[in-house]
This record gives sequence, C-alpha cells and structure tokens, in this order.
Amino acid sequence: MSAVETGYPYSSLRRAAGLLFLSGEVAFDDEGSVPEGVAAQTRLVLARIEKTLEKEGLSLRNIVSATIHLAKAEDFVTFNEEYSKVLSSPFPARTTVVAELVDDVLVEISVIASEVI
Repeated sequence: MSAVETGYPYSSLRRAAGLLFLSGEVAFDDEGSVPEGVAAQTRLVLARIEKTLEKEGLSLRNIVSATIHLAKAEDFVTFNEEYSKVLSSPFPARTTVVAELVDDVLVEISVIASEVI
C-alpha cells in the first residue's frame, strides 16, 4: 500500500543524492490482513521491501541502513533469525527499537538503499 493510497502525508519512497529512502514497511498482505507471529511478518516485510527495490532497479544488497521497530522486545531473537536468512554480509547499519505499532503489526522496517555499492 503506498502513501497515496492511504491518504497519509508521507512519501512511500524518495530518491536523493544516489540514495533511495523507503518509508516504514509493515506486514499487511494484499488483502489487508496481517500474518500471525513476528517470523511470518518479518518475512513478508522483507519480501515487500525487496519487491519495491527491484521495481527501482535495486536489490537487498543495496540496503546500507535499516531502522527496525518491534512491538515486543522478546521478539528480537526471532526477528534476527529471519532477518539474517534474507540479508547477508556486509549487513546494513541498523537501529532496532521497541515501539507501539498499529493493529496486529509486530515489526516495521524502513531502509535506505544506495544506487552505488
């Protein structure tokens, strides 16, 4: 779902100075449902990010920074297990915080990708 579709005042992505900034992605599927569990949500969020990057001519390897919001601190280990299955070394710089998220969302990820790696 893009920012235009939601009607909220933000851009779902912006390009500047060779960088692509993606707004926070959450695990709503195409029907608007959220899968159960942080593992399933992490996989869906990363797949959605990958799809957006590919549309822009980039890949997950282009991610240089990620900001992670988890609804529960106890999901940190499970999140890391799923994250490390999809992203590889050199891993992006990363910040992870615990935050209250909307609906049944357990994870939100925003990334910055570089056109040149």
